[in-house]
Amino acid sequence: MDIIQAIEERHSVRAYTTQKIEEEKRQRLQAVVDECNAEGGLNIFIRYDDPEGFDSRMAHYGSFRNVNNYIVLAGPADRDIEETCGYYGERIVLEAQMLGLNTCWVALTFNKRMVQKLIPEGQKLCMVIALGYGESQGAAHKGKSLEQLVVSKGDMPDWFRKGAEAAMLAPTAVNQQKFEMGVKDGEPVIRISGRGFYTKTDLGIVKYHFEAASGRKVRLQGAQEA
Repeated sequence: MDIIQAIEERHSVRAYTTQKIEEEKRQRLQAVVDECNAEGGLNIFIRYDDPEGFDSRMAHYGSFRNVNNYIVLAGPADRDIEETCGYYGERIVLEAQMLGLNTCWVALTFNKRMVQKLIPEGQKLCMVIALGYGESQGAAHKGKSLEQLVVSKGDMPDWFRKGAEAAMLAPTAVNQQKFEMGVKDGEPVIRISGRGFYTKTDLGIVKYHFEAASGRKVRLQGAQEA
């Protein structure tokens, strides 16, 4: 499975089997985590065989079942890390998909009090990502069309279309897709569009999808730049 197939086939999964993640796959995920931490200046780590992270009323309310493994996204408390965590978190998510595992981004419905205790002093908890072998592969959700998300006029270069189509498939909070894409001075740009929950994290996820599919680096725009 390549990165494009992983983007196309990856869907959020909340119910998991009790199958343990093999040591070889743990090592491959750890290598990616180490790269992400080094590049992003983050403190991402994975908890295996630890059901307490999702042992809470909120987790049950969110329909999570048998979540025994999860990725913790954290970084320096003095930085605005949401976009960075989104970018590198999705990199790990897609690696997990290529390894035959399933995932789900989780902002609220986990045992935050317990997970917070795992975060070193001076670090900020961003989100967690459920990880494991899903009872199913999840399902796609209907989203916005390419025309609704692309603000540039005229024909799209092939590289831009590839990136934009991958960005359309990026998971966003409650499937809100609060972003817009375009080309400025020959380079891809993406910006937050309107207000929504966790839009900065979503922006990082979308950015990673676009870059992975297009091979082009994305510049993030401020909302005031049209």
